[in-house]
Amino acid sequence: MKRLLILEDGTYFEGVGFGAPNITTGEVVFTTGMSGYQEVLTDPSFKGQMILFTYPTIGNYGINRDDFESMEPACSGVIVKDHARVASNWRSQMTLDDFLKQKKIPGISGIDTRALTKKLRESGTIKGSIIDVVEDLEHEFDQLKATVLPGNQVAEVSTTKAYSIPGTGKNVVVVDFGMKHSILRELVSRKCGVTVVPYNYTAEQILALSPDGVLLSNGPGDPKNVMEATKMIQGIQGELPIFGICLGHQLLSLANGADTFKLTYGHRGSNHPVREIASNNIYFTSQNHGYAVSRDSLDTTDLMMTHIEINDETVEGVKHKKYPSFSVQFHPDAAPGPHDAVSLFDEFIELMDNWGK
Repeated sequence: MKRLLILEDGTYFEGVGFGAPNITTGEVVFTTGMSGYQEVLTDPSFKGQMILFTYPTIGNYGINRDDFESMEPACSGVIVKDHARVASNWRSQMTLDDFLKQKKIPGISGIDTRALTKKLRESGTIKGSIIDVVEDLEHEFDQLKATVLPGNQVAEVSTTKAYSIPGTGKNVVVVDFGMKHSILRELVSRKCGVTVVPYNYTAEQILALSPDGVLLSNGPGDPKNVMEATKMIQGIQGELPIFGICLGHQLLSLANGADTFKLTYGHRGSNHPVREIASNNIYFTSQNHGYAVSRDSLDTTDLMMTHIEINDETVEGVKHKKYPSFSVQFHPDAAPGPHDAVSLFDEFIELMDNWGK
């Protein structure tokens, strides 16, 4: 079945539909990872976005029960050069096509993903729709231009009720802004007892749980749409150690007086080089974000930059000068991606061990 990907600037790409048959609209973004498409599709940070995969063939090893980052994918559409109709892997339980049908997510294949990626790199991310072929295409463009994308993505993907995972080690509260399950896996592997709480928990509610530390998770969208979380961070900072990842990094920075801005096309993929300033070590990292912390805005805060992106020199990590608070823009849990920076979880454990001594 022929389908179209139309963009708000008036351009379109013709391809073949797969996955769910419904029409969809979202922000078109690209990711450069060569593998790990299941983890990408189920990352809540893609809420409301249509994912363009730069790797040409997607779906060749199917979908399995082990590689979910959330049980319900939040992306609105999938764009690929070629989707594999047959999956070949001993863990595979269904094809990508069947999975997208089950989750009511439409896809389009057979388009020039290289040309589309170059377009996004030059003009930035853009609104788009996957639609059926129609005679009145002008009407579809008008509808797309008039569509206002929602700004409450975090509220839609965060847990609505607190829940716990028992452990014999440190007690960690994870604030769920759109958390990847790989974060939980890293904490549980270090024997932590984990309590996951909704994004709008207050400082008083968190402190009442008597945690040894708080992890601010990743999540979708503009951090300035979740400003209520900055008040919570201000209320717990100095009381216990804090570790922020991705959106959590941006919110920790905002809570301390820094600023954030939207990147032209974001960082999404498993191959982003980051330099740790203190050691001069280079990490290859997994990233998925469209916003970044303003480097100049750190000058008037009590935060110091700890990591920097080599490609564009954006801020990739900060540490508080007085309190046991630090954060990184990339994903040390890296699912998918390299595990160069997974030791940051050990640093968080060590920070909790030493706090209050």
